[in-house]
Amino acid sequence: MASEVAEATDGQLIGPDISVNSTSIDSREVVAGALFVPIVAERDGHQFIDAAREQGAVAHLVEDQHPAIAQFQSQSAESQNGTAIVVANTAQALVALGRLARSRLPEPVVGVTGSVGKTSTKDLIAAASGEARRTHANPASFNNELGLPLTLLNAPPDTEVTVLEMGARGQGHIRELCEIGLPTVGIVTRVALAHGEQFGSIEGVAEAKGELIEHLPAHGRAVLNAGDQRVLAMAARSAAPVLTYGVGVGDVSVVGLSVGDDLRPSFELVTPAGSSPVHLSAKGAHMAENAAAAVAVALAVGVDLASAVAGVEQATLSAGRMDVGRHASGAVVINDAYNANPTSVRAALAALANVDAPRRTAVLGVMAELGDDSDKLHREIADEALALGCRVLAVAAPAYGPDVEHVADKSAGLERLGSLGPDDAVLVKGSLVAGLQELAESLVATD
Repeated sequence: MASEVAEATDGQLIGPDISVNSTSIDSREVVAGALFVPIVAERDGHQFIDAAREQGAVAHLVEDQHPAIAQFQSQSAESQNGTAIVVANTAQALVALGRLARSRLPEPVVGVTGSVGKTSTKDLIAAASGEARRTHANPASFNNELGLPLTLLNAPPDTEVTVLEMGARGQGHIRELCEIGLPTVGIVTRVALAHGEQFGSIEGVAEAKGELIEHLPAHGRAVLNAGDQRVLAMAARSAAPVLTYGVGVGDVSVVGLSVGDDLRPSFELVTPAGSSPVHLSAKGAHMAENAAAAVAVALAVGVDLASAVAGVEQATLSAGRMDVGRHASGAVVINDAYNANPTSVRAALAALANVDAPRRTAVLGVMAELGDDSDKLHREIADEALALGCRVLAVAAPAYGPDVEHVADKSAGLERLGSLGPDDAVLVKGSLVAGLQELAESLVATD
């Protein structure tokens, strides 16, 4: 009810007390009966209150110092076509609402973080758990102080397991998200030098990611990658029992990994609950480790092994994560353009190298926020790609050095690729700021 929203946010209710069925910060995604939360950021969400109402929002927040409040208060309740809750700050109010929603959710709640693979692992966990228990997870990468409360608020009333991806831009961010989501199961995928400018060093990354493990209750479970020593060391920071996973190591272990021509990994998964063959729909050898992570979490939340394996085998990943399609000419196109750091680019290059194609091209954008070692790390990736026999086409990314081909933008990249055919395989990979998703999608859509 709107009155509960007002109470949770220390807000003032204006208009009738009305039931709300969902929450959105994007007026385009509002559904009938929703609460609209206008966030003040690069764009002022208050500008879209009317649009949200037209979409079906029945209530919205408004900041008490915003000019929009005067216009709203001057209207009659009948003309408002909705209810307002006046708050000091809409972003802080959203966090308060997230806390309220969490208090109404049952355990377990799973927190997922890591420098690499957290979104794919989150997707696989949701699939593994969802095969046997009603599971709700972040859409896409809703993993910050806005996306995580929204995930909690929009959990269906019959949710049994909630999966929360947690991202970090610096020290303390994971802790803040844990204070909202209160995870009882926590998983750290890998520690790598991503966002080096914010964390300073890989040790700083490990310290920040481990905040999730420190926050777990004693009755919970920490799930750690035994193949990453910085992650494994987090066991000392856990009050909860630890379950490990990995490729050839850990309590839940991938054995006999092979990758087919379709890039789908096959392996035997050995677990405390028994063993099972696995054949993933997700592409790339590195997805085997993510699948082991997902099964480990599923076992920790009470899902049986057969159900967990059935879930991960059928899982669909969020867009831009190892999407494999074909150009109209028959060329294989790997769209892994959602984000990039040295660890994830190496994994994507390994997938490209597994494609049975005489000509392989890596279209690479910048790996952002790597700090002082950025140029060195870009050069290393270029050298490794060339050593794998790949042609490297760098798009607006001079740091890859003189030994690769360079173009100024996406249009020039498409032109430089030239005519593709069935003997070609193309990987598109870069940080989100590189904007290469459009290039990858246009390759698949080209006639």
